[in-house]
Amino acid sequence: MRKKSGYLSEFIPESFLSLRKGYSFSLFRKDLLAGLTVGVVALPLAMAFAIASGVTPERGLITAVVAGFLISFLGGSKVQIGGPTGAFVVIIYDIIQRQGYEGLVLATLLASVILLVVAFCRLGSLIKFIPYPLVTGFTTGIALLIFTSQIKNFFGLKIAEEPSAFIDKWPAYFSSASTWSVYAVVVSLSTLLIILMLRRFAPRLPWGILSIGFVTLVSVFLKLPVDTIASSFGEIPRSFPLPSLSVFHFRFEDLSILIPDAITIAFLAGIESLLSAVVADGMTGGRHRSNTELFGQGIANIGSVIFGGIPATGAIARTATNVKTGACTPVAGMIHAAAVFAIVFFFAPQVSLIPLPALAAVLMVVAWNMSEIHHFRHLFNAPKGDIVVLLSAFFLTVFVDLTVAVEVGMILAAFLFMKRMSDVSKITSLSPIIEQEMDESVKIDSDAIQKKKIPHSVEVYEINGPFFFGIADSLKVVLDGLERPPKVFILRMRKVSVIDATGLHALNDFVLSCEKNNTVVFLSGVKSHVKDSIRKYGLLDHVGEENVFYQFDSALKRAAELVKAL
Repeated sequence: MRKKSGYLSEFIPESFLSLRKGYSFSLFRKDLLAGLTVGVVALPLAMAFAIASGVTPERGLITAVVAGFLISFLGGSKVQIGGPTGAFVVIIYDIIQRQGYEGLVLATLLASVILLVVAFCRLGSLIKFIPYPLVTGFTTGIALLIFTSQIKNFFGLKIAEEPSAFIDKWPAYFSSASTWSVYAVVVSLSTLLIILMLRRFAPRLPWGILSIGFVTLVSVFLKLPVDTIASSFGEIPRSFPLPSLSVFHFRFEDLSILIPDAITIAFLAGIESLLSAVVADGMTGGRHRSNTELFGQGIANIGSVIFGGIPATGAIARTATNVKTGACTPVAGMIHAAAVFAIVFFFAPQVSLIPLPALAAVLMVVAWNMSEIHHFRHLFNAPKGDIVVLLSAFFLTVFVDLTVAVEVGMILAAFLFMKRMSDVSKITSLSPIIEQEMDESVKIDSDAIQKKKIPHSVEVYEINGPFFFGIADSLKVVLDGLERPPKVFILRMRKVSVIDATGLHALNDFVLSCEKNNTVVFLSGVKSHVKDSIRKYGLLDHVGEENVFYQFDSALKRAAELVKAL
């Protein structure tokens, strides 16, 4: 019972822990200021990301309110801010184009289940093993796609039906270049200029809402003929819809189509949320709980789509803003969600007047920040394998789709890891080294080896590094490389820290081959946990417990006695 209680206690939300420790008015005052500030920052971004994703702006607002509240309420970080982010724009747009919003809801629910399973299996820490070049590649690719998708609204182009594929968008833009609107360009450039000036001279101020608010006021006052949220999507409603389970009307035969999309959504949600939490830890000196955070993300995404929202995750920029404005507990994140709701409830008609070119300018700035172009360029100084992973993720994201980029990128990264581990782990012969009175360039730790000669008909080989599937083939060809089978074969395993099933299988085949050649196999320097794996696999039945030695000199002495007896 204690063990079960301890397991479940790992998933107690950080909000509960913070309140249980004692929540004072001074903490609430700091959280209130931070939450209101981030709420103002999140409002235009939530709408912009929704529009870029191919859905109406209120779906982005719903996500910021529902998912934003639940991520802070149930997550494992004190200062995490969740909501719609740029990382999801491409995958959401693609799913909606293929399967409609109902397909997106089902894919998100499946992704939420994946996140919950990963959390309950305590696999949250594995996210940190995702290669940096892969993350950078598809992040920069997403940024380019977001930037490209805003060209139409930025210039006010009149395109009846904008192509969804990146490679088709630019010909459509050039063919419609003559339809550009001078008013749209003035609005977008003015927004961009205000953003740049605010970020240069007043970086602490919320540049998104201030720039959009000023440009909206001017546009309304001058009655500029530009597209707005109201003219394109209708006025934003003051209230949110009730929870709906209409997803269950979706055909279950389409599940196989949506599973790859669900995996991609879960992958992105996990990566973005934990990266954001790590950034927050670095800024606050705190420490998030990854499995609890993934649990909160899973529940939050279920809540988001049930209320009519879109996928959500931790938002790095908004989380950083939350920290910089003094947030102390998850209450700040919950206040941020309430602030977005309050603004929509009281000012929905005014929010609906925001010009689309202004939102396009904001998204272009977000895309530039997201691209991290300096990190992308710097990775070209990395090893060639990492460059291949980087460029594969980037080009597949841009020219194919994000799901394929993630899948292929992970496969390439896995093969690259296997190749590097194979390069580190080697099987080398020690017999010539020892017989030649030891080369000074070769370090052999045991003094006993230096004093002894290798007896005739005895071969000594050493495995350097983990013994896994990457080097299993190397052991298979060892006997074939010998002129004649030795009477005793000593395999030193002192540097083998881990052995997997393929390594055990290869070792078993090697021992059986030695038995056919009447060669006795000695294992030397086997670590206790490796020996346990060998025993469980049944290998000791072939090798013999008496032929497994902790000290190499004991194995060498026994080999000499055996050769002499034979």
